[in-house]
Formats: sequence, C-alpha cells, structure tokens
Amino acid sequence: MRLDKFLQVSRLIKRRTLAKRACTQGRVRLNGRVAKAGAEVNIGARLEVDFGRRCLEVEVLAVPERAGVRDASSLYRILADGPREEAGG
Repeated sequence: MRLDKFLQVSRLIKRRTLAKRACTQGRVRLNGRVAKAGAEVNIGARLEVDFGRRCLEVEVLAVPERAGVRDASSLYRILADGPREEAGG
C-alpha cells in the first residue's frame, strides 16, 4: 500500500492530501529514510511522522485496503510519541 494511503487509512493523518503534503515536505520517514508518498508500506515497517512540535514513531502491524475507524488503531503500534527533538542546541 502507498505510504500516503496508509497514513490516511490508519488515521495517523486525517486526509490523504495532507499525508501527501507531509511526505513532499520531508516530514515522514519510512524505515529511517525520508519517504515519498508513493513508497510501499509493508508489515514491520517503521514510520516516523513529524507534526511540527510533536514526533510520532510507529511500527506497522497490518496493511489492509480499507479499515473502519474502530480498526485504525490496530494497524500500528506506537513506539514513541513526544516532543520533537531540536537539532543543535
């Protein structure tokens, strides 16, 4: 599944257009590398999403074509969620 689609289906980002924009701006990392919106997401992948002041790191547990609101949180496991680490000082 495409990265932007996974971010939207998992409800990590509300809309696919916002997910695509976050990828374009380099705020999403897939397995430690800045990822494009079309990058393939597989089970076991690690995602880091920079929301500005907050950074979220998750591990992908499932990659369905569709998921309901109740199922969204079962698609990933949160590894880290906290304030963004500032570079330099």
